[in-house]
Amino acid sequence: MSNQIKLGKSDVYVHPIGLGTNAVGGHNLYPNTDEAAGKKLVHTALENGITMLDTAFMYGLGRSEELIGEVIKERGNRSDVVIATKVAHKFVDDQMVLDNSPAFLRDEVEKSLQRLQTDYIDLLYIHYPDQNTPKAEAVGALKRLKDEGKIRAIGLSNFTPAQLKEANHDGYVDVFQGEYHLLNRQAEKTYFPYTIQHQITYIPYFPLASGLLSGKYTAESSFNDFRSSLPYFQADAFIKNLEKVEQLRKIASAKQAEIAHIVLAWYLTQEAIDVLIPGAKNAEQVIHNLKTLDIRLTTEEVAEIDLIFKA
Repeated sequence: MSNQIKLGKSDVYVHPIGLGTNAVGGHNLYPNTDEAAGKKLVHTALENGITMLDTAFMYGLGRSEELIGEVIKERGNRSDVVIATKVAHKFVDDQMVLDNSPAFLRDEVEKSLQRLQTDYIDLLYIHYPDQNTPKAEAVGALKRLKDEGKIRAIGLSNFTPAQLKEANHDGYVDVFQGEYHLLNRQAEKTYFPYTIQHQITYIPYFPLASGLLSGKYTAESSFNDFRSSLPYFQADAFIKNLEKVEQLRKIASAKQAEIAHIVLAWYLTQEAIDVLIPGAKNAEQVIHNLKTLDIRLTTEEVAEIDLIFKA
């Protein structure tokens, strides 16, 4: 596989394995987040060839962006890093609301640039759609920011298929990020045909289903963070999913790899997917994720995994 993947129709190229950074400064998502460990995580990723860091205002309400900005400042190599961040959330009377209005998007990009200590964002996503802003109008605002050099590529996340089509009316969307993993394969029908046709890079989030597809959990595992409310982690479903994951162990053992590598490598055999952003809690996991690129699945293995996880 080529080591550089082009994002959509943009001129932004990334290593096929990126880093999801919701555990870097994401105090609101993971209690007891260690900021020093988070920064080490980012340093390790960049030192080992990862180029794309995927963050968002919502990861620590800007704190993740600040920590990433510090790391890039410390390294002094801004042009070697592809920063992806996401905006849409704001507080109104202590309530979190969504805003995609052009004025808000422009304002949030300026704030992100300050937190990241940079003068451009490589990939800017609208994190969630709001109820009021016409989708193509919101994307049009990002196109103007792109023309000004403030951002280099335009992304959307969590838009429905219909909203994605409306937003891409003028063909400006480069990347779509949505939930996709072996336990939730709806995107194969709802998004992939459209993104392939329109040269939109599809980047799955939660590729390891928040760790469930990693093979590291057992029936006794318990969770006290956001995972406790996810459908895949509920009693009976959790046990059934663990049984499916266990069926991958023989393929992993034969390749002297871990189950997570097998799962991630399977995604890269899908026509719609050529970039992954698995998260990591520590520096070792970052290096671990990179082993994915060493895995070569046979046609038979690809079909077998497909069958195990058929919806």
